[in-house]
Amino acid sequence: MKDRNAKELRYGWTTGACATAATKAALIALFGDDFPDPVTITLPRGQTPAFALATEEKGEDFTRVSIIKDAGDDPDVTHLARIIATVRRGKAGGGIVFRGGEGVGTVTREGLPIAVGEPAINPVPRKMLREVVNEVTTAYRQPTDIEVEISVENGAELATHTMNGRLGIIGGLSILGTTGIVVPYSCASWIASIHRGIDVARAAKEPHLAASTGSTSEKAVAELYGLPEIALLDMGDFAGGVLKYIRTHPVPRLSIAGGFGKITKLAQGSMDLHSGRSSVDFIWLADQLTELGAQEKLVENARKANTALQVFSWAMEAELSLAHHVARKAKIVAVEAGGRETDIEVLIFDRAGTLVGRSDE
Repeated sequence: MKDRNAKELRYGWTTGACATAATKAALIALFGDDFPDPVTITLPRGQTPAFALATEEKGEDFTRVSIIKDAGDDPDVTHLARIIATVRRGKAGGGIVFRGGEGVGTVTREGLPIAVGEPAINPVPRKMLREVVNEVTTAYRQPTDIEVEISVENGAELATHTMNGRLGIIGGLSILGTTGIVVPYSCASWIASIHRGIDVARAAKEPHLAASTGSTSEKAVAELYGLPEIALLDMGDFAGGVLKYIRTHPVPRLSIAGGFGKITKLAQGSMDLHSGRSSVDFIWLADQLTELGAQEKLVENARKANTALQVFSWAMEAELSLAHHVARKAKIVAVEAGGRETDIEVLIFDRAGTLVGRSDE
């Protein structure tokens, strides 16, 4: 496994930045000049990266450019994806029109920052695209009636590895990015998808959402309450990404579901449940057993345990309700982070999907 601390991690570029660069190069060629290679754009925070062109094409009424996305050292599903921009002159007075080509999804649900029926090109990339259209048309003294079509090669397949389908983005990827830069391992796109999932559920007036750490707990909580897919949030390790957002975007009810180890870390106050960024405090777990009246030998064993699951198993053998106790502690942390406008509960499931701990039990 790669040691992320062995060297400084390399930043990358968002799909929105790549689409903007491809659009600028295609526009310059549309107005008669050669394709600029590399092409330089200005990002929202003022950086001016240059992008190499992968392909160039001129037709009778269009120009087309593709750029291979470099996500740096981030494990981004769109790393090395081909981002394609096709530009045409539009109808007089039509202004700038965005089209979603092959591999770019279409918005089908309310609650996203893009209207239903529009291509899933997010607001900041749209702003960047408008800026380069205005920049280039002004430089060449051309009208800004331009049609910009963005495509992603194999985008529909890549989208199956994202949360787009759950958000109601059908047929492909979203063109994303708020800064134009991909920060390695920041998981910004995952957290943004969680937020959009909450937005979509709120717009649909879903009364009960469930945020789960993994597929087993998600399936179990969905079956427990009969929840539709739109109500399910793939939280992963990002408890803070859910709780801090619902503090300002409350929902009627939220169930947080996960395994014993990750919920223990939440109960200890961790907002990031990843094994590389937080760990189970076995002294804390031993103290919880003391609160439950455990024998000193069990408490001492817990202090020296290797895994949270090991402690949970010992507690089960001693007929101590440790999972319920930890769920209650986790709820206290969750309510503090998420606010009291949302009715929050915490559920713990074992690896078979059996409910073993409940904050409100």
